[in-house]
Amino acid sequence: MRTRMLRSFISIGTATVLALIGTVALAVDTAAIDTQVSATLDKFYALSSQNKALAEKAAAVLVFPDITKGGIGIGGEHGNGALQENGKTVGYYSISGASIGLTLGLSHHSQVILFNTPQARDKFLKGGDWSIGADTSVAVMKKGAGGEYDAQSLSKPINVFVFGERGLMGDASLGGAKISKIKQY
Repeated sequence: MRTRMLRSFISIGTATVLALIGTVALAVDTAAIDTQVSATLDKFYALSSQNKALAEKAAAVLVFPDITKGGIGIGGEHGNGALQENGKTVGYYSISGASIGLTLGLSHHSQVILFNTPQARDKFLKGGDWSIGADTSVAVMKKGAGGEYDAQSLSKPINVFVFGERGLMGDASLGGAKISKIKQY
């Protein structure tokens, strides 16, 4: 009985991961991504008076308007976004990942990644698939008690902002997400 239940959870989790990650192969509607990126940046600017200035100073801004994460035991996440330099889209990217552990539910969130230096941007552009967790020059941003960002975190070459969380997700899993350029045909 226990084995059958475990197999069911693994099957459902595997199907979820394949459904989320498999969408990378589908044709990408770049106009829709551009519209979503613009709306997401407006929301990002509205979160803090500092955000627009931070984005304008950055060498590049990578925006994922909607990252979907879900699973039962085995989880996955996926989203499409765009890289902008000086307010213009210069490429389209996907973020995908899988995790194993205590994962249950479905959630969505937005993510804005600021490449604060040309070196950080160039390392990302030349690096192929890139993983946020593997780069020590990355700071995941959180506001302090006074509503300000930590100055030490802001000095990092790359700042990651996660916001707009929706849905219900219990997650105590091990996994990472990779960012890859979307090949346009």
